[in-house]
Amino acid sequence: MIKVLVAEDNPLMLKTIELKLKKDGYDPICCIDGKIALEKLVSEMPDIVLTDIMLPYVSGLEIITFVKAIKDKKIPVIIFSSLGQESVVEEAFSLGADDYITKPLSLTELAIRISKSLKRITGE
Repeated sequence: MIKVLVAEDNPLMLKTIELKLKKDGYDPICCIDGKIALEKLVSEMPDIVLTDIMLPYVSGLEIITFVKAIKDKKIPVIIFSSLGQESVVEEAFSLGADDYITKPLSLTELAIRISKSLKRITGE
């Protein structure tokens, strides 16, 4: 089963994404802050990461940097944020983000973007 790490500090949003991922057949690893996300990245080694930019303790931008430093596995990172400023989007992509979705996000769009990101990595 494909493991999806989700870092989101809004508990309601996190639960909503978790339920959608389970419904779509994924194994969600839910993290309420950036510190927990980094711990779970090491212990769980997910197949894809979804992260908000603004998180307690460790930002989504720092999570991108950490994920992209893992050399033995290509893990796509999808950023979602209510911060739509061009400079933040540019920084996320320059650090290696694979996709960026502005909030409020559509769960259907999120599912499509997860699928596309995973296909790019697997070459399907």
